[in-house]
Amino acid sequence: MVKRILICDDDADILSICTYILEEKGWEVHTRTHCNNIIEILSDIKPHIILMDNWIPDSGGIKATQAIKGVDQFKDIPVIYFSANNDIKSLANEAGADAYLAKPFDIEELEQVIHSVFENTNVSG
Repeated sequence: MVKRILICDDDADILSICTYILEEKGWEVHTRTHCNNIIEILSDIKPHIILMDNWIPDSGGIKATQAIKGVDQFKDIPVIYFSANNDIKSLANEAGADAYLAKPFDIEELEQVIHSVFENTNVSG
């Protein structure tokens, strides 16, 4: 099974680093610098996990995550919320995210949270 991940972040460096790391681990990585039409994006990509930045332009990470969790077809896709905010935990809870990751993070933290969420979810291809 190909494991697909969608990363939504407006920081090109974060997208590049995460893409490199996750492709090395066998993930099919899709990136977006906005959350416009997030439901349409999910319909096209069908990711197994989503990494969502809090400060993503336009709708913002909270509204985008809430939109995802409000659609039966996508509500079970785990969303890992990430941000440099000090209150990342409360932001992730408000958004309805399944996990969170504080920026800056190291490679091991990224791999650990993705692995943990992936293993604890009934993910099907």
